[in-house]
Amino acid sequence: MMSNVCIQDGDVLISFQSIEHLTGIKWQGRTGLELKAIHLWGIELDGSLRCLERCAQWLDEEEQHRAARLVREEDRQRYVFAHGGLRAVLSRYLGIGPYVLELYHGEAGKPSLTRELRGHPVITFNMSHAHGRALIAVSKGQEVGVDLERIRSDVEVAKLSERYFAPSEHATIMQLTQGQRAARFFRYWVAKEAVLKAQSIGLRALSQCEVLMAADGVGAEVLVPVGSPLHDNWRVRFLPCGEGWEAAVAAQGVGWKIVV
Repeated sequence: MMSNVCIQDGDVLISFQSIEHLTGIKWQGRTGLELKAIHLWGIELDGSLRCLERCAQWLDEEEQHRAARLVREEDRQRYVFAHGGLRAVLSRYLGIGPYVLELYHGEAGKPSLTRELRGHPVITFNMSHAHGRALIAVSKGQEVGVDLERIRSDVEVAKLSERYFAPSEHATIMQLTQGQRAARFFRYWVAKEAVLKAQSIGLRALSQCEVLMAADGVGAEVLVPVGSPLHDNWRVRFLPCGEGWEAAVAAQGVGWKIVV
């Protein structure tokens, strides 16, 4: 079903397939999805002009306007590829063409299926794209969030973690060597961002959750203080996707699983 995702020694490993391959093949039938299952799709956002035009034709008016407002041509192309790729993925679950798929964009920008499509299989989804890659999570019966980030050494880790992270997270980062801090910062970041995106809440709530890493380093539990706009009982699974990258998927409770 998804040749770019596999499980090795208990870890979910993400590779990134070509946007040309994803959008260039007409999908037959409908991809099934079990309750509480999460499917993951990794995409490289680099394709031909023909592929770009195909993806652009699938976008709705709002997405086209957003793409047009981007200053850099590379950013515009990657936006079109990412959102065209999202429609190509969702069309496989809904059994309809990506060109007729309509999405609703909430206040925080999280897309969801329009009311007209809710008679189809009830799926939820989320996408993150960064530096030429996109990661998409699709689920059934639960909200899901995903985040993908490239580890960057030019980020002011100490200042940002002190301002936006929980005190325990900032302290953990500052106990590490200078060379280790950026990787841990982005690991916390993708976990938090995945939880916020699942709940369609903006970055203002970054400090309103605390990530407790599991001993095995594969997952994490998220604590939410009283009075926070976030719901509690969220779990995170970290997703290895190559050196220099961090990624995570989040869903509520303990009954969900990643299926390949």
